[in-house]
Amino acid sequence: MDRVKSSMQQVPNPIPKVLSRRTAANSLEAEKENFERSQAVSINKAINAQEVAVKEKHARTCILGTHHEKGAQTFWAAVNRLPLSSNAVLCWKFCHVFHKLLRDGHPSVLKDSLRNKADLSDMSRMWGHLSEGYGRLCSIYLKLLITKMEFHTKNPHFPGNLQMTDRQLDEAGENDVNNFFQMTVEMFDYLECELNLFLAVFSSLDMSRSVSVTAAGQCRLAPLIQVILDCSHLYDYTVKLLFKLHSCLPADTLQGHRDRFLEQFKKLKDLFYRSSNLQYFKRLIQIPQLPDSPPNFLRASALSEHISPVVVIPLEESSPDNDPVLETEDLIDTDSASQMSSFENKFDDVFGSSSASDPFNFTGQNGTYRDDKDRLIEQLYHEIRALREEMDTFKTESHRLCQALRSRVSELEAELAEQTHLKQQALGDSEFLRAELEDLRRVKEDTEREQRSVTEIERKSQANEQRYIKLKEKYTELVQSHADLLRKNAEVTRQMTVARVAQDEVASIRKEMEEKLKATVEEAQQKEQEQNKRLQALCAELASTREELVSQQVLAELNSMIQTLEQEKDSLTEMMNQKTTEVSSLNAELQRVQGALESEQQSSAKAAEALQNQLNEKETQEQALERQHDIERLALFYLTLEEAEKIVQDALARLDDPAHASCTCSADYLISRSEAALDSVGHLEVAVEHFMTDRRGLSAMLQCVAPFAHLIGDTIVQGSATSHMASIQQADLLSEAVKTCGAEALSYLQVLKTVETLANADSATLKGCLSKVTLIGEGLKPKGLDLKQGELGDLVEEEMTATFSAVESAAKRIEEMLSKSRTADTGVKLEVNERILASCTDLMQAIKVLVLSSKDLQREIVDSGRGAASMKEFYAKNSRWTEGLISASKAVGWGATVMVDAADLVVQGKGKFEDLMVCSHEIAASTAQLVAASKVKADKDSANLCKLQTASRAVNQATASVVASTKSGKSQIEEKDTMDFSSMTLTQIKRQEMDSQVRVLELENQLQKERLKLGELRKKHYELAGVEEGWEEEGTG
Repeated sequence: MDRVKSSMQQVPNPIPKVLSRRTAANSLEAEKENFERSQAVSINKAINAQEVAVKEKHARTCILGTHHEKGAQTFWAAVNRLPLSSNAVLCWKFCHVFHKLLRDGHPSVLKDSLRNKADLSDMSRMWGHLSEGYGRLCSIYLKLLITKMEFHTKNPHFPGNLQMTDRQLDEAGENDVNNFFQMTVEMFDYLECELNLFLAVFSSLDMSRSVSVTAAGQCRLAPLIQVILDCSHLYDYTVKLLFKLHSCLPADTLQGHRDRFLEQFKKLKDLFYRSSNLQYFKRLIQIPQLPDSPPNFLRASALSEHISPVVVIPLEESSPDNDPVLETEDLIDTDSASQMSSFENKFDDVFGSSSASDPFNFTGQNGTYRDDKDRLIEQLYHEIRALREEMDTFKTESHRLCQALRSRVSELEAELAEQTHLKQQALGDSEFLRAELEDLRRVKEDTEREQRSVTEIERKSQANEQRYIKLKEKYTELVQSHADLLRKNAEVTRQMTVARVAQDEVASIRKEMEEKLKATVEEAQQKEQEQNKRLQALCAELASTREELVSQQVLAELNSMIQTLEQEKDSLTEMMNQKTTEVSSLNAELQRVQGALESEQQSSAKAAEALQNQLNEKETQEQALERQHDIERLALFYLTLEEAEKIVQDALARLDDPAHASCTCSADYLISRSEAALDSVGHLEVAVEHFMTDRRGLSAMLQCVAPFAHLIGDTIVQGSATSHMASIQQADLLSEAVKTCGAEALSYLQVLKTVETLANADSATLKGCLSKVTLIGEGLKPKGLDLKQGELGDLVEEEMTATFSAVESAAKRIEEMLSKSRTADTGVKLEVNERILASCTDLMQAIKVLVLSSKDLQREIVDSGRGAASMKEFYAKNSRWTEGLISASKAVGWGATVMVDAADLVVQGKGKFEDLMVCSHEIAASTAQLVAASKVKADKDSANLCKLQTASRAVNQATASVVASTKSGKSQIEEKDTMDFSSMTLTQIKRQEMDSQVRVLELENQLQKERLKLGELRKKHYELAGVEEGWEEEGTG
């Protein structure tokens, strides 16, 4: 108002209350010309060839122009003059502006745009020939806009921005399920086009860089704001319509709808999540997050759990590059007629009302001041616009500062959470290091204890051996002297006295030697005790020193670090609370006093600078803490390497230990130990490579060193033990190989001790030594069957095939016997034969299933790659297991053949039921052997193993059925021969009783003999099976 008054004072003549008005025609033409000019300027500024995002103020001017014009004729007149078909960026920005007009423009924009639908389709096909860049994006965007136009044409109830209430949504479908069904399909197509544009934009950007902060990236991402707004409404309406359809139609009819919704739900959830992480969208739009799982349309109550996604667009920020053009003229002039009338009223209140008869008749003396008054009015208009622009600038700047402070608070909260996570991670690492240190201490104590016991035993054995050697030498001398004396006794009787003197001297020398020996033993024992005491004292002192140093340093450092982290956490929390209060006070102060904006900007800048300094200090402290952790891990790694060297050295020392000479080991166990050691070398090598690329990977090296040392030491000890059972040449080779392996392991550990030589660590020589040990162990394995390696695998397949063929032929023979019995037998005998043969058939079928399951399990074991590249190599490597399979397969086939022969004799009446029962038990035992041999190397969770066990139980049940049917048939046939004693006299009965007693005694005696014979046969069978399997060779070796 002060500016208005000052402007009024500058006018030389007073302003009259009557203003001149131009004619109505000229005014309308001028207004239309100005409108078209301003619209053309805004459209050309919004749609240009620069790869930057469309400015919001230019797009808003275009939207207001459609409401002012009540259509889009001016927009299309300006757009048709642009070269959209020759510039992809220009076409992309046109699509963005056109999308905004369809959403927020006048409803007649759709009707005016349908005339250009064919041109848009041709342009989409033209740009579709390009497979990358803006051309492909323009083709997809134009298809989306055409789909949007078609959707709103078919469904005129939906506004351009898709904002509807539930009641309006029901009215759009006219409460007809067919309309709802078709509307859902159209929404699916609409949402599919939106998602295609979403995916195309993301796939055209390099997401590994911060593309959202570049002008080119923002140019591609800006249209996605309109896509997000459309997708949120389409997803909400689709969910509601699907629930409505499921309440009216069967679930099977809507299966296609549910599948399509589920696919689009996954895409939309992923795209919303990826968009919310981009910095460009965080300051422009608040993107909702969809639920973790899609709605369950089969449960009607799930509709109450559905929450409509709401997209929040905060107040728009002013760009620093906005030119101070007079764009607000349209915002004022085209807002509404009421605003113009109110402005005119205010103008009349200031400058006076016009005449009622002819308010704009400027004639006479006032006509000379018309130009000055117009200039004054324009000047006042400009000043009012400038004041409003300044006020809007203040508001936007204050809002920007509030947003910046809020984002800073969020960043500080995220940093606090990250520091808390780092603290927890550091505590976890310290606990892990403590546990590792305790394990190493326990291993060291056990090693020292074993070393002391071994040393003591070694010393005692050496002393006993020396004592035995001395006594043996003395005894030899005595025997020789005694023989000489006997030979010379006849010849030199006169020298008897001399001989006696010599014997006395010998006795005295012997006593002296014994006394010297006792003294030497006592001195050795005293020295041993002194050395043990000294060693125990040194060990105790070393352990106490290490425990004091480690415990004091580690505990002190950990406590100090924990206290420091707690203090930093408290300080950050207090600082965050202070900044929160500062933000609230700044907001209140900004709302109360907008004039003091400049001072608040300075204070917020200082606060931001202080926070940045504190953040830098925090990063410095974190780096120092990380360096301290690295130093501690490295020290622990060095200690672990020293302990690993001691373990390997102890294993090498055992090779020369006489007590170790009695230890033996099998070649199979040595091979397993060497292969495990080879795997541990590979793991350690991988950990070293990972540490060279990432210095934080020291924990993996710590975990690999201890198993490496133990497995190498175990390989050395077991290799020496295995050499005691081999020939001299092979024993020498194996001993030399394990010694070389130990030396290479020590050199490899020595290389790992320093970071400088860690890059040159090469375990190829050590792997070669372990491979050589494995190769020597393979040569020491006992040979079972006298077959080549390739023939052993073929023999397994042949035996399994032969077993299956034997079982099939046995089943066919049983069917033939059953058909013959039905033609030849009748009555009880036919019934017994049918029952026995049916149970035998079931047993054969169960055995067939068992053999097939066994073959499947063996194939799975071989395919799992347990130490072989092919089936023959696997069978050759595991020869003992393979020979067990061959033996079990032979037993099953032989048992099936014998049982069929016994069943044939029983059916013919020539055999015994007991033969059939024994054959059944023999088959059960053979199948159990086959099951045990098949599953010995199988995984306990294998599905084929479960099938094999099920088949084994079926065989047992079938065997029990055969035995039961045999016993039942035997009892039925024996019932026919019932004993009748009614016609016998007392003497005859007595005679029969005595005969029966004699028969019972004979049978008992025969039973005892048969049992002894059975025991001897089983012993002999076990011995022969052992020889065939190679047990005797292994025992003698």
